[in-house]
Amino acid sequence: MPGPEAARPSMAPIAATARARWRRVAAALGPGLIVMLADNDAGSVITAAQSGAQWGYRLLILQFAIIPLLFMVQELAVRLGLVTGKGLVELIRQRFGKPAASLSVITLLASCFGALVTQISGLAGIGQLFGVPIWQTVCLIVGATLAMVWTSSYRSVERVAIFFGMFGLAFALVAWKAHPDIEQLFVQLRQAPINDASYLYLIAANLGTSIMPWTVFYQQSALIDKGLSSSDLRVARIDTLVGAVICQLLTASVLIAAAATLGQHQGAGALETVPQVATAFTSALGYTFGRVVFALGLSGCALVALIVVCLSAAWAVGEATGARHSLEQHPFDAPLFYGALVVMLVGAGMLVCSGVNLIRLSIATGVGNALLLPLVLGIVYWLARTELPDRYRLKGRYAAVVAIVFAGAAAVGLYAGISGALT
Repeated sequence: MPGPEAARPSMAPIAATARARWRRVAAALGPGLIVMLADNDAGSVITAAQSGAQWGYRLLILQFAIIPLLFMVQELAVRLGLVTGKGLVELIRQRFGKPAASLSVITLLASCFGALVTQISGLAGIGQLFGVPIWQTVCLIVGATLAMVWTSSYRSVERVAIFFGMFGLAFALVAWKAHPDIEQLFVQLRQAPINDASYLYLIAANLGTSIMPWTVFYQQSALIDKGLSSSDLRVARIDTLVGAVICQLLTASVLIAAAATLGQHQGAGALETVPQVATAFTSALGYTFGRVVFALGLSGCALVALIVVCLSAAWAVGEATGARHSLEQHPFDAPLFYGALVVMLVGAGMLVCSGVNLIRLSIATGVGNALLLPLVLGIVYWLARTELPDRYRLKGRYAAVVAIVFAGAAAVGLYAGISGALT
């Protein structure tokens, strides 16, 4: 007779199934977190620092109000990518035709170029903190980025991006060490000088450095390049939600640190250079340690954003033209994909070497993105309503809620951006 061991079913198939399930879950994680870490880029850091230095804690509540908007936008991108298996530009071309796809690519490339200049400027500013000339930092950044992209697959690039992005957690430490005045914080949260043009301008900039065209394009295309499908939708949504919360918490941390230090001692509009922004960190953590923490935090955010922006632009050009556009392909097999990446990087690097003002450019880029919100949000909403099967389509009460949130954000972005720029 068989022994008791033979009578019991083997646990090996169950264990193998569990391992396979967890591997699938792990594979689905990444794009949402990366795009949200990239969202907390050099432009976001600079804009949040300027907000805190100029207006104290008065724009803090906006950082938390952006979380649901950010999640709604990126979740629709996730849904469109996983269910259709197509990138955003490809869907636009399919739904609205080539002219619309070309317009969307031009819009995206303009946003990407501004973002690239911002990231490279931020990294060059970090180099200046330690006595490295701008041109040397720019050459190193451009060369290292191209080498990484040319020699890596999407998964390896993703791991590198997450590693760099984690340095952004340093901002939370600085906010804690800055010892913000809680009583003053709550007093200023009730103050909203909406008749002040500079306040409105920073509202638009904060919106535009949170909801950016390239983040939507990137996440949708990254999910496809990673080989995921609609079965990964639940995990990808969680990935996106966690990323959105972390992103805005870190942005809020920068604002708090700046409000608690720079906001107490400097006049409005005093921030003009990266070293001035670093003052918030040195005030809270000490000169040497503060500079190192600031360098790690800003560099991590800027590097992950640099990777995301480059890939967003290259993927969009490939989707619009129908050419090969994947990191899994050799540069000789996808010349347009890699060519677009090289042109964007080198062009942005050359502009940075010309001595562009990082602070003003970062805020202006954010405002420009805010002015694009009606177009970006409108396209994503329309595609989610028309291009998905009934099971995944945006509909019902949630569709109404999303429409209200999107319309409100677009209206605020337009009003604040135009009013702030013209006044």
